Amino acid sequence: MDSKKQQRTVKKSKLHPLNIHQGRYDFGLLIKACPELKQFVALNKFGDESIDFFNPKAVKMLNKALLKQFYAIDFWDIPERYLCPPIPGRADYIHYLATFLAEHNHGNIPKGEKITCLDIGTGANCIYPIIGTHQYDWKFVASDIDTVSIANAKEIILQNKRLHNRIEIRQQENPKFIFNGIILPKEKITITLCNPPFHTSAKEAAAGTVRKLQNLKGKKPVKTELNFGGQSNELWCKGGEKKFIKNMIKESKQFSKQCQWFTTLVSKEANLPAIYDALKRVEAKTVKTIPMGQGNKISRIVVWSFQH
Repeated sequence: MDSKKQQRTVKKSKLHPLNIHQGRYDFGLLIKACPELKQFVALNKFGDESIDFFNPKAVKMLNKALLKQFYAIDFWDIPERYLCPPIPGRADYIHYLATFLAEHNHGNIPKGEKITCLDIGTGANCIYPIIGTHQYDWKFVASDIDTVSIANAKEIILQNKRLHNRIEIRQQENPKFIFNGIILPKEKITITLCNPPFHTSAKEAAAGTVRKLQNLKGKKPVKTELNFGGQSNELWCKGGEKKFIKNMIKESKQFSKQCQWFTTLVSKEANLPAIYDALKRVEAKTVKTIPMGQGNKISRIVVWSFQH
């Protein structure tokens, strides 16, 4: 056997056990679902079929194929330069929420429309609601501040009948708020989810992209085209992840009786002490940190409640 072939990583390590995206992609299966993917598939240095993950068009086409094959989505598209999410990692968040809810449901994952999720910052891709409705038949409210994202997410729902009456898109008119203006009076939300803007500025976001490409390609890239795209509000905000989550925590107390569980991804471990301090200040009754990781990336979900 080729020594290089022995060195490759066959399994995407640390994915949630319920995640259907274990192991390598079956490109034969995906091309059957989405023939347009074929033009982007070639043998890599290990002799395996793959795509160029630094080509935004290839990444987007892979997503289309994955969504069609595994989530029964016939139409999915995003505007140029908008965030194109890695689906296995996004699915992980949904599965971790499902097993968390099972802990409070006699060990059984609750399914069906009795579970209402709120996706903060759904983006043009609307990926969390798509996965959540398919895997667990949950209902979703999905919010965003960007008008293009809102219009595109609505179009995805319109073009896929199975998403009708399952996902409601709401625009956040005031960027100072997260829950205000989105959660309706007397509305009950089971659980919220959020993948907050990671960086503190556009400059930091660009530098992060250069570092990522340099690590993967072994040399400094000539240009910093984002293989997964992303607009400013998707990638960075003033104060970065820490500030965004602290604001979310502070505002969450106003909706303590309407929402059972609040959750967010936290990419930077160094932000946890400030987040725990903010949760202590609002007197959250329950706080839990759920570790998660995809491949070499380690992340975690922070969960809090004022009811439990």
